Amino acid sequence: MDSVVKHSLEAAPDTVHWGYFDPGLKPHLTIESGERVTISTVTGSPEHLPPAPHWVPPALTAIHRTVTRRIVPGHICTGPVAVRGAKPGQTLQVDIDAIEPLHDWGFNLIRPLAGALPYDFNEQRLIHLSLDRTRNAWLLPWGQEVPCRPFFGVMAVAPPPAWGVISTLPPRKNGGNLDNKELQAGSTLYLPIFNDGALFSVGDGHGAQGDGEVCVTAVETGLTGTFRLTLRDDMPLEWPMAETPTHLITMAFDPSLDAAVTIALRLMLDLLVARRGLDRYQAYTLASLAADLRVTQVVNGNKGIHCMLEKRYFEQ
Repeated sequence: MDSVVKHSLEAAPDTVHWGYFDPGLKPHLTIESGERVTISTVTGSPEHLPPAPHWVPPALTAIHRTVTRRIVPGHICTGPVAVRGAKPGQTLQVDIDAIEPLHDWGFNLIRPLAGALPYDFNEQRLIHLSLDRTRNAWLLPWGQEVPCRPFFGVMAVAPPPAWGVISTLPPRKNGGNLDNKELQAGSTLYLPIFNDGALFSVGDGHGAQGDGEVCVTAVETGLTGTFRLTLRDDMPLEWPMAETPTHLITMAFDPSLDAAVTIALRLMLDLLVARRGLDRYQAYTLASLAADLRVTQVVNGNKGIHCMLEKRYFEQ
């Protein structure tokens, strides 16, 4: 595989799509399987911009002036990037090599009728956070801080053609608004491919987030990521899955958290049976003893559950 970054795609009015995924979108860049690409992302509407002296990327204000949000609410996504030779039925391996903040501010928004407590907060409240790069921390207006742990909330391939144009807001089998904080630099995401070229897009940069994303936003910020995109013929998938240096992760999304639990857990049992050679009873017992079911997010229509199991249990 090529270790050199040969390709880049910057967020700009002609390289983003706002609020939607569309299997008919034409790629802005085509790369070979196994090549790396650096992609920058921006986020937020005009009312979310911070006051001076914070620097706002010119691309973001240009996008506000010229790009139409096709579905509201939704995310500004950079892409798509095509991988030459990608076909439906394959899997796209997305190695997340690096993630860096694009600027030194982010925002968090609470609004009525949204989030995990939609009726508890009757006023909209927007705050801005500053990034202290020396401390690698986000500074809250009232003096506390949270560690900077950036990841992309949205990573997706284009949806199946039969779905047509869809919102970026609910996560689905093509990925999208996963909001999984485990997908930091050094992790790998696997996405089932539904269209020629795969058509990978990324957006919704998060500087920090807790599991659940309970108020409906994280530290929303611009990020730059470097990704290696590789086609896989040997691991057909129905749902996205991931791995970190220490864990394998299955993921599922459904309006019902109970249904998402069932799907994510069954997917983990499938992995244990296929990769470790356990029977299903053994896999169920091991999952009960060692796997962690975590609530990814509860605020995006389709709620998310991810099941995490240390890799050592696949090797013993």
